[in-house]
Amino acid sequence: MNLRRFVVVGVFVAAMCGLPPAPSARVHASAEALPARLSDQEFWKLVQDFSEPNGSFRSDNLVSNERQFQFVIPELVRTAKPGRAYLGVGPEQNFTYMAALKPSIAFIIDVRRGNLDLHLLYKALFELSADRAEFVSLLFSRSRPRGLTAKSTAGEIFQAYSGVFTDGRLYIETISSIRNKLLTKHRFALSEEDLNGLEYVFRAFFMFGPQLKYSPVGLAGGTVQPTYAALMAATDDRGEARGFLSSEEAFAFVKGLESRNLIVPVVGNFAGPKAIRAVGAYLMQKGATVSTFYLSNVEEYLRRDGFWQDFCDNMSMLPTDGTSTLIRSIRSVTDDPADGLRSELGAMATISNCR
Repeated sequence: MNLRRFVVVGVFVAAMCGLPPAPSARVHASAEALPARLSDQEFWKLVQDFSEPNGSFRSDNLVSNERQFQFVIPELVRTAKPGRAYLGVGPEQNFTYMAALKPSIAFIIDVRRGNLDLHLLYKALFELSADRAEFVSLLFSRSRPRGLTAKSTAGEIFQAYSGVFTDGRLYIETISSIRNKLLTKHRFALSEEDLNGLEYVFRAFFMFGPQLKYSPVGLAGGTVQPTYAALMAATDDRGEARGFLSSEEAFAFVKGLESRNLIVPVVGNFAGPKAIRAVGAYLMQKGATVSTFYLSNVEEYLRRDGFWQDFCDNMSMLPTDGTSTLIRSIRSVTDDPADGLRSELGAMATISNCR
């Protein structure tokens, strides 16, 4: 997921890949019947039943490397309808899109089991945190500095934490609380591998703090990578802060989804045999429609590895309409690694040639 990209938003339908929509995708119930919450058992069953075997990627991808991913949000909120289903891939940038789009349910589909562990960690931390400042405190194992209020900007919050050292005792207390939240309260059947994955992820946040980058150790990829703090302080192209930590309202919306088990992480290859299709079948059963699917630049790898048609077949199984929208990340037109990302809007005709 190279840094030299820009984000593209475009309406998508099943015909995006030169394929007719599945018969069940053509007609939806007029009223969407998505659940107001999922029980712990329902949530974990979806995680297990929809997931494919663990895959691999060249980076742990614990944080985004897309500087300007918020640039598309103003147009996105004019196009995509709230109260529907959100699909995405990767780490924390999904929370920002959710806060803007206000979906009723979200599925995060990623080829790595490590991304599922990351999102279970986030789930526990959202539930444990009363507000943004406490969330940042627990995420990075740093004592909460004085002076932060509900009106503090994300930049002010991270600036305040930049002068705070990590706290080993808080780290131990928090990882214990995370395990208790997931294993005792929710009774999720986490494997030893998942528990080790949670601790691996949490230790990276502890070690690198708000300076954590997409590739914390090696694999720079010849790019300038933004830190976690920089991403949280980012804005759209008009200077408006839209990140999930930009306001208590945005944070509370994501926390609400997490608390009601409505952000479901799934292990799956976009060209795989089960994950996307299972999500599509579930949404059709509920009479629901996909509002938005954040793809990052996964398409680049699918084309390179010869799985484009499989991906298109899977996408044709999602329930969509004329307002359903893809968010895509594409390489920048320049070779300057400091160029960052640019935002651009495009029609779904740019993702054709699926026959």
